[in-house]
Amino acid sequence: MSQQSEHILEQELVKQLTGLGYEYVKINDSEELLANLKRQLEDFNGHTYTDQEFNQIRNHLSKGNVFEKAKTLRDRFAVKREDEQTLYVQFFNSEDRTQNHFQVTHQVTAEGTYKTRYDVTLLVNGLPLVQIELKRRGLELKEAFNQINRYQRHSFWSDSALFQYVQIFVISNGVNTKYYANNRKQSFKQTFFWANEKNNNITKLEKFTDEFLNKDHLGKMIAKYMVMNETFRILMVLRPYQYYAVEAIIDQVKNSEKNGYIWHTTGSGKTLTSFKASQVIMNQPEIHKVVFVVDRKDLDYQTANEFNAFKKGSIDMTENTKGLVDQLKDVNNKLIVTTIQKLNFAIKRKRYQKQIEYLRDEKIVFIFDECHRSQFGDTHQRITNFFNDCQLFGFTGTPIFADNAVKNELGKRTTKDLFDECLHKYVITDAIRDKNVLKFALEYYSTIKRKPKMVGDINVEDIDRAEAMSDPVRLNNIADFIIAQHDRKTHSKAYTAIFTVSGIDELIVYYDLFKEKKEAGDHDLRIATIFSFQTNEDDSDATGELPDISLAAEPPTEQYQTSHSREKLDEYIDDYNQMFGTNFSTRDTQSYENYYKDISKRIKEREKESFQDKDRVDILLVVNMFLTGFDAKKVNTLYVDKNLRYHGLIQAYSRTNRVINEQKSQGNILCFRNLKERTDEALTLFSNKDAKEEIFVPEYEEIVERFNSAFIEMLQIAPTVKSVDNLISEDDQLAFIKAFRDLMRIHNVLKTFADFEWGDLSMEEQQFEDYKSKYLDLHEMVKHDHQKEKVSILEDVDFELELIHRDEINVAYILKLIAKMKHAEGADKDKQKKAILDIIAGDVELRSKRELIEKFIEEQLPKIDDVDAIQDEFDKYWQEQKVLALNKICEEENLDKKQFKNLIDTYVFTGKKPLKDDVFKCLENRPSVLQARQIGERIITKMDEFVNVFVDEMVA
Repeated sequence: MSQQSEHILEQELVKQLTGLGYEYVKINDSEELLANLKRQLEDFNGHTYTDQEFNQIRNHLSKGNVFEKAKTLRDRFAVKREDEQTLYVQFFNSEDRTQNHFQVTHQVTAEGTYKTRYDVTLLVNGLPLVQIELKRRGLELKEAFNQINRYQRHSFWSDSALFQYVQIFVISNGVNTKYYANNRKQSFKQTFFWANEKNNNITKLEKFTDEFLNKDHLGKMIAKYMVMNETFRILMVLRPYQYYAVEAIIDQVKNSEKNGYIWHTTGSGKTLTSFKASQVIMNQPEIHKVVFVVDRKDLDYQTANEFNAFKKGSIDMTENTKGLVDQLKDVNNKLIVTTIQKLNFAIKRKRYQKQIEYLRDEKIVFIFDECHRSQFGDTHQRITNFFNDCQLFGFTGTPIFADNAVKNELGKRTTKDLFDECLHKYVITDAIRDKNVLKFALEYYSTIKRKPKMVGDINVEDIDRAEAMSDPVRLNNIADFIIAQHDRKTHSKAYTAIFTVSGIDELIVYYDLFKEKKEAGDHDLRIATIFSFQTNEDDSDATGELPDISLAAEPPTEQYQTSHSREKLDEYIDDYNQMFGTNFSTRDTQSYENYYKDISKRIKEREKESFQDKDRVDILLVVNMFLTGFDAKKVNTLYVDKNLRYHGLIQAYSRTNRVINEQKSQGNILCFRNLKERTDEALTLFSNKDAKEEIFVPEYEEIVERFNSAFIEMLQIAPTVKSVDNLISEDDQLAFIKAFRDLMRIHNVLKTFADFEWGDLSMEEQQFEDYKSKYLDLHEMVKHDHQKEKVSILEDVDFELELIHRDEINVAYILKLIAKMKHAEGADKDKQKKAILDIIAGDVELRSKRELIEKFIEEQLPKIDDVDAIQDEFDKYWQEQKVLALNKICEEENLDKKQFKNLIDTYVFTGKKPLKDDVFKCLENRPSVLQARQIGERIITKMDEFVNVFVDEMVA
């Protein structure tokens, strides 16, 4: 079988493009390119240009770099005509894309540093906007990528530099096809497959051309879905899932009054998607304003900076609620970024309400970032009550489902409860498969070991686990381990690590340990920290003990044994100031905010070419800050000494998974607590696109009846408010606490109903509040009286670090889970099997293989004694199933097995579906003319399914 040459691949592509409506034009060199440009611009603008006028246009087009030329493309140019009149020249019509004229040419020669010849060029109104480089089948796709980089260096800038107008590059070897924006500095990792709405990648050139390069879609991508990043002065192009998300929101705004949310995994570029959605929606004439809402002040600053990076001056910061109200009143300000807190104050406080009253009936679109965090309190209801014609859209990488919903005063609610349907999904398994985020390399370390010689156990109420986890010896061992491993994990400090710990007390111990060790010369790591302090926190010196002084002595000056956490933070900020020549403190709010911003900027800007090593932070020590919503490509390692679960776990891990270059191949997660089960649980939940989104809530009348029944039960314990004071025994006090707690929980659910009125209940509102006061006082007293006495286990354990497990989260992870399931029994085995099948269901490429993998688990796994043999047995099983499936197709369709197998091999190799005549050659008897089409299509469909199951993306 002969190989398909690059020349044939190129010829077929040009033929396909002309079939899609492109005009074929023969252009040999830059001189002919300019002549064609003149003709095309004249046709496009409806004017003819003299040589002198075209020279003005040519000189204008030759100015600037790629970034500046992208702006020129979308702008107009004023030509001074020979009769002194001004004529405006347009180069691309973004508003009415049908007015643009598309051409295709190939083998254009350019004379730069060296003579080069480009494969296939797509021209729009005469300008080269898409360049396609091809390699024959069997060659690595990266060769085409490297070839374009060579053109960037050697020739795109030559002559009139028209090839610097290229917006999108396409590279293909026929079988795999990818696209990317014209950004000289990006790596091969930042090239993308196109996909359909279900995230099925379109890899073959023929299909990619139909879907992506058709004139309507390509015109839309160039007009609407290119972004010019002002900070880095580079071009960006949306990935397929970002495109579908924006299109889905636009469609919802135009054609529905319903809300919606986007589930795109953390690290996949939600900020860019939400910006583009905001930008496109605000240009809709019927939309009065778009308000982008974040849930923390630090993210207000960060998001505004990122939005302004995508489009300079698109956002004015709202410093306070008054600033937000002023922006809401400003008719010229259509896009606002603010916090949920400021928005809440604006619609809650009467003095602000009056000023924005006229907005009640205006069409306003709210877009919520990280909507899994911010939208589960009262504010959501206040927004929908105040604005009569609003639509709410949420973005999240970790939605709240029935499984991870947490009850608050309003009860349990899911993301779907608040935002209606999910408009588009792109889950963690999709992103890892597409290499749009990095896989995680997980290491779990045991840090506490039971001593071998222990005296018989004594009966105790409880053990003090917190004391053991916070023991200075344990923390010291972990600090030493991090110091020893940090260079290896971060490629000799080329990347920053985040270290998250369980609380402020532990953070203080860790920071002081690192500081002591640095002063002792044990390391040279630059460590920064930030945390939220309480103004009036518990004082550990307030023990109730009398001072140890003689009654006759003069009272000494007060000496505190411990420090308030704010004092410690100021001490650490002083260290930071000395390290980096800054001047921050917690003494005023603005300085503290600026400290946060400086840390954020210092870590994020490591990816800039101009960044200097002396400005680096090696380890950022935190409790909760920076674990969500913070995107920095130069973070590659997370040290974890705290308990995480569900969305909190995935969010924290995902700080490490941003793609930047070849060196950063994975996100390193080092856990000093055994989070393996919780990690598997979280990955399973957020890989499953069919996760349960509904939480059953009974009808209003049923809940009222439950409240009234609970009220009667409580009255039997305490008939009046005053009678609560007469509950002497602990049992009676506990009974009242439990009874009223049930009443409060039911009341919280009732409050979520719009129909709720106190008149529907047997209990009056004032009576409820009076009982509540008694409950709160009694609950606090009983809680302290009934705490278990915890026994220290420090004498019974040794503190030492030992690697207990390492995982790499990718598709091969499935086989590891199967191996783990081998020795499980009963309900645990069923649970693990469900976890495996959920992950498969969430992965597009694996979904077609689900039935066979499940069959392997049911029929083959019980026969395997050696867990280490599972991989080999799986490979053997897969080949057997492949042969059986091939035989079945041949028997059903009366095909010659050898010929049909050769036909499949050719299809896999070339990526081109066989012609029906080729299929008929495999049949024992050629079908009649009437049956031929139906039989041919049926056999090709079966062939497609066979390749999809047994060949494409095979995990084994």
